[in-house]
Amino acid sequence: METTLEKDEKYMRLALEEAKLALEADEVPIGAIIVAGGRIVGRGHNLVETLVDVTAHAEIQAITAAASTIGGKYLNDCTLYVTVEPCPMCAGALAWSQIGRIVYGASDPKRGFSTISDNMLHPRTVITAGVLREECEALMKIFFAKLR
Repeated sequence: METTLEKDEKYMRLALEEAKLALEADEVPIGAIIVAGGRIVGRGHNLVETLVDVTAHAEIQAITAAASTIGGKYLNDCTLYVTVEPCPMCAGALAWSQIGRIVYGASDPKRGFSTISDNMLHPRTVITAGVLREECEALMKIFFAKLR
């Protein structure tokens, strides 16, 4: 039987695959997977440049897909795996979705939701940070090194 850490790492690896799709498309390499009952119900990666839409973040793409899959807007029995700490916009959407748990890899000290407030999420949302942090950070470093 898988431990929680093993499950978290397994799903974070899938989120990293989404992030790599974003990197290949010259998007900021952030990927997200939403899981409910051991089943992937949503996935996404940044599509901001592709869609010319500032709201097309990985988390928003995954939330939309998950809500469609489960047939409802509340994701309280779901876990979001995302490679980088959600921004305030995404944290707001996650709060409205009442997501049960958020697992993220790399912190975002400049634009992450925790730089503004730790109270942006639904009060019952559980947060786990730092899962596969080094791998998540490495993708971001590759992307920003290409820009310089």
